[in-house]
Amino acid sequence: METIATENELGLIVCNRQPLAFERGQGSHVWDEQGERYLDFTSGWGVTSLGHSHPALVGAIVEQAGKLMQNPNSGFTYSPVRARLLQALTAVLPQQSWRFFFANSGAEANDAAVKLARKATGRRNVVAISGSFHGRTLATLSLSGGADNAARYQPTVPGNLFLPFADLDVLQQVIEDDVAAVIVEPVQGEGGVRPLPPNFLSGLSQLCRQHGVLLIVDEVQTGFCRTGRFFAFEAEGVVPDILTMGKGIAGGFPFAAFAVSGSVAEKLDKGDHGGTYCGNPLGCAAALAVVEHMVDNRVAEHVAALGHEAMYRLQNIAEQAPALIREVRGQGLLIGLQLHSDEQVGLLTQACLQQRLLVTPTRNAVVRLLPNLLMTREELQEGLDLLAAAVSALSR
Repeated sequence: METIATENELGLIVCNRQPLAFERGQGSHVWDEQGERYLDFTSGWGVTSLGHSHPALVGAIVEQAGKLMQNPNSGFTYSPVRARLLQALTAVLPQQSWRFFFANSGAEANDAAVKLARKATGRRNVVAISGSFHGRTLATLSLSGGADNAARYQPTVPGNLFLPFADLDVLQQVIEDDVAAVIVEPVQGEGGVRPLPPNFLSGLSQLCRQHGVLLIVDEVQTGFCRTGRFFAFEAEGVVPDILTMGKGIAGGFPFAAFAVSGSVAEKLDKGDHGGTYCGNPLGCAAALAVVEHMVDNRVAEHVAALGHEAMYRLQNIAEQAPALIREVRGQGLLIGLQLHSDEQVGLLTQACLQQRLLVTPTRNAVVRLLPNLLMTREELQEGLDLLAAAVSALSR
């Protein structure tokens, strides 16, 4: 266990770690240093969207690494692979004059989105939803609606307002209070896999447009086919003013993006944003490979079908263990098991580990299931069998 001992001694350990050191992965499986195989229902928190070490992704990274990893003068110069990625992203979004900027993480994209929304509107306040989570920078933590998100890091960034979950009536009361933007996740991830109720997003969009408020849709976790659509906001036909993207966009390579509408872009000037690695050729090559594979192989349709199968099976598992599982929620392959307590989350996570199944423990007494988007039906059923065995063991 030299790896674990070294990290514990020299690393800044700021989260609860499982005593596992993984050495390699292929598709839906990973192997630890002892050669034990596990079925991965976490996708690295929804990141390895094509599974581990997908040939299309690995090939694109290797090819681009042999050409150029970082442009001279970074974003001051142009990149052929960046241009191709811009075209690919434009093709999968609703038609309008999008302008894109590439970042290194979802938190960075959200941080830029709220900053530029204030710049574009000249207004001060940004509204977020209770239970939301938009990142770990000081600005995005201050916009994350869990009680413990920003309280530890004083002072919080001012100018942030919070609404109860999916309550347009309260928004109506505050939206004229110098509000620049509303930021919302179509499905709250860290908040417990809580999808917004039907028609809420369309109602929110209408209200924002009436008051000249920008709508920022945070699809860092839900985007790139995770919910059974390329982007979750498409379900209600809305078009955000700013869209943030991350996690599955590059299949495991650290990469993110945000897109602004043409009307927002017109109000931004040179020097309003920047970054050393933003849109580096290596990250662009990885993201381009992922987007092209998702489009060419109709991955969204595959995820929608698997999601229906998973929800049906999980409902049956939940019915057999009401003392453990209160509710099953989710869209596509973003699924949450609502348990009765955080203690049960730890117990179920450990029971799954004993079955060689990896799941994601989450705050608010939720266990998240985030399989990779190319998982086969056989692998999905295998994982649900292992989960059922873990649930049964706990119930006994």
